[in-house]
Amino acid sequence: MPLFSRAAKKSTHLFFATDVHGSERTFRKFINAGKFYKADVLIMGGDIIGKMAIPIIREGNGHYRATLQGRMEHLETEAELKKLTERIGILGFYEKIMDEGEYRSLAADEASVDVMFHSLARARLESWLELAESRLAGTGIRCYITGGNDDYPDVLAALDRAGAQSVFGCESRLIDLDGQHSMVSLGVSTPTPWKTPREVTDEELGDMIEGLVDQVDDLTRCIFNFHDPPVDSTLDTCPMLDWTSDPPSQIVKAGQVVLYGAGSKSVRQAIETHQPLLGLHGHIHESSGIMKIGRTVCANPGSEYAEGVLRGVLVSLDDGKVESYQLTSG
Repeated sequence: MPLFSRAAKKSTHLFFATDVHGSERTFRKFINAGKFYKADVLIMGGDIIGKMAIPIIREGNGHYRATLQGRMEHLETEAELKKLTERIGILGFYEKIMDEGEYRSLAADEASVDVMFHSLARARLESWLELAESRLAGTGIRCYITGGNDDYPDVLAALDRAGAQSVFGCESRLIDLDGQHSMVSLGVSTPTPWKTPREVTDEELGDMIEGLVDQVDDLTRCIFNFHDPPVDSTLDTCPMLDWTSDPPSQIVKAGQVVLYGAGSKSVRQAIETHQPLLGLHGHIHESSGIMKIGRTVCANPGSEYAEGVLRGVLVSLDDGKVESYQLTSG
């Protein structure tokens, strides 16, 4: 029997998902993924708020009506109302029950609609943070969340909470993940046809990245958690759109949709130059995959939030090395 034995190495297991866009079911799966995959760290990579609010009109006879995905729904019981709100939550939308007069007033006042949407989005995010703190309490699992280009700054402000124990905002910050590895995060994107709330030029994004990189002592042990994927990486392939149409439409040539790399040149340049340990990306829902740029493992799990499906990537790190990685779906 040896007099001395080397303690077993402990890897850090992280689970990354992104682009849940307000989906209640998908976010709950994300929080539960910590225990399910035995992860030490959960990372949510951005675009966390929903895209639409659905008015539910309270009618005089105690019934309700609402239009969801182009179909008028007539609800006669509280059970039917509950079922509808659950469907709305899975899709990532918000709902607001109101009488006919309030609906007509809102419909005529775009500014009031905007205020209502921000309020609903903030309320859901706050409820998610409370749920996550409750579910993760005592587990030792830490959860880091950043916004994306679709997320409004006033809604994301909910991430900065006093007394956070397990769930933390990580936007534009250097985070020590485990004493061995660090992470820097950015949620903004380069311009899109939809003119989303948090877009910057590729040059500005590059400057923001370098400002974060300057804070990192050892880039070989650092994770780049950047919402925008590197350009022409297969993690950013999507249909090319005509930005002049409303809404933007797909460009078709010879009967085929034209595909291209919609990612960021600055993100790719930063990865090529600094060769971090790992790149975590999202933004382009249909480009799920894992690839390497030099030594850097880059991943985009993709997104199927509207179906309540959680796509993710499970990564094991040890002593500055990516030991294993696997895309997940469930």
